[in-house]
Amino acid sequence: MIGVLCDSGCGHPAPIWTGGLRNRVNQRDAAQRDAAMSARVSTLLMTMGIVLATTGLAAARPDSRSMSCAEIQSMIQSRRAVVLTTGPNTYDRYVRQFGNECDWPDIPMSAYIPSRDGDCPVHRCQDPGLDFPE
Repeated sequence: MIGVLCDSGCGHPAPIWTGGLRNRVNQRDAAQRDAAMSARVSTLLMTMGIVLATTGLAAARPDSRSMSCAEIQSMIQSRRAVVLTTGPNTYDRYVRQFGNECDWPDIPMSAYIPSRDGDCPVHRCQDPGLDFPE
């Protein structure tokens, strides 16, 4: 809207913005900012999903059935403790025989797991279950 005369009294009208056009410009700018923010958020979420999916696949448990017994025992000795898949829906944590990888009162107990070349002797943490008479 055009309104009052200029301050110096020159006689020509000076424009006064009472909000009509300015509000439309501000609304358009706000909509553009919202669209840009929405695009950034969706890109960030998609990137996070890809990273999580990729790292999840990279950290898959080794399958004892696809390894030789020597490979399994070597892996346990070098890493001190390993979580291995032993079947379609089973897994467990296997440890060195002489080490402190087990929490008290558990101790390394003998176990056998399937390997590519038969059953493989390993150790896993178990409660010794010593029941002394009173």
